[in-house]
Amino acid sequence: MNLTNLFRIAIRALYRNKMRALLTMLGIIIGVASVIAMLAIGEGSKRSITEEMSSMGSNLVMIMPDFQSRGGVSLGASNSMVLKYSDVTAIRNEAASISLVSPSVNSSGQAIYGNQNTLTSIYGISEEYLEIRKLTIETGRIFNETEVRSMAKVCLLGQTVVENLFGEDSDPVGATIRIKNLPFEVIGVLEDKGESGMGQDQDDLILAPYTTVQRRLAAIDYINGIYCSAVSEGKSSSAIDEVTEILRRTHKIKEVEESDFRVMSQSELIESVSTVTNIMKYLLGAIAGISLLVGGIGIMNIMFVSVTERTREIGLRMSIGGRGKDILRQFLVESMLLSLTGGIFGILSGYLIAKIAGTLMNTSTYITSQSVILAFAVCFVIGVFFGWYPAKKASNLNPIDALRYE
Repeated sequence: MNLTNLFRIAIRALYRNKMRALLTMLGIIIGVASVIAMLAIGEGSKRSITEEMSSMGSNLVMIMPDFQSRGGVSLGASNSMVLKYSDVTAIRNEAASISLVSPSVNSSGQAIYGNQNTLTSIYGISEEYLEIRKLTIETGRIFNETEVRSMAKVCLLGQTVVENLFGEDSDPVGATIRIKNLPFEVIGVLEDKGESGMGQDQDDLILAPYTTVQRRLAAIDYINGIYCSAVSEGKSSSAIDEVTEILRRTHKIKEVEESDFRVMSQSELIESVSTVTNIMKYLLGAIAGISLLVGGIGIMNIMFVSVTERTREIGLRMSIGGRGKDILRQFLVESMLLSLTGGIFGILSGYLIAKIAGTLMNTSTYITSQSVILAFAVCFVIGVFFGWYPAKKASNLNPIDALRYE
């Protein structure tokens, strides 16, 4: 029996039980749609986070204090005092692979203007920070070196702080706000950055000279971190090695001791985030894939019912010359037809679900060709795997017994 006839018989057999075939395919449709949608949401989140981190500069290098002290014994928050401005100077003067360096001193507090106030984060930085972090000034200017040295009370505002204190479409340049009861003149406003891929508002911040934040707001003599820009993306690895060597020497760390700081590049962070998001994506896909297994069991169950109902038909076909392998192929084609048809509708449903979910959750989704091919291949395997045993049972029926079956 040729393949065309087998498909014609299979379609006719399924059409006779339209509702049963539809309900059987529903398990496959739900399973494939779930896998496609979960993988699309996971891949979209991964790409969104990666693109956002890349927009900060792939040659970004960050130095942070290591809260794990030497020997692995935790020293708690006091260990954050290890970075000093002298480290910034040493990196700027000695690291050939570093082009820009900025200290970072972090604080938080209430910003007040008139009868409006907002709780926000304040970052003490140098003028090089904006270029390192790819930030752009919308109106106004950045503070200069003289203002940094004199601990001038000047600042730049993010868009969220502007809206909270001055209202939408306002230009606060020249206004004076109070931060922890100290007056600060607004000399600039940053362009809108929006939310990060992790839901953090990137515009809810105030930038001020690091000396001002360090001495006047935080009252400390150390810095919380150092941000650098490598000469190029290809120089990131050598920049990390140079910075590590310089800081180990300036911190007088012995060769056998662990560093009291961490040096990370943006490319390393992107790679780490990609690894985590990949694990989450495939975990979601695997969980959704369980419904595919349930759909496959549903196909096997229906094929067993079909074999039982058509026992006399099988006996009649065999009595007029039908071979066992023809019967086997007939039921296998029916099983595969159920599975692949369900797979096609599942892929279309998964695409729609992914788009709707992306809109509702305000996140991007991305359907890869690999996920579609994988889903379709799994449907084919399910059709063969779960349809083979019922088909084999049908092909092994004794024609005489089958003809006598009531």
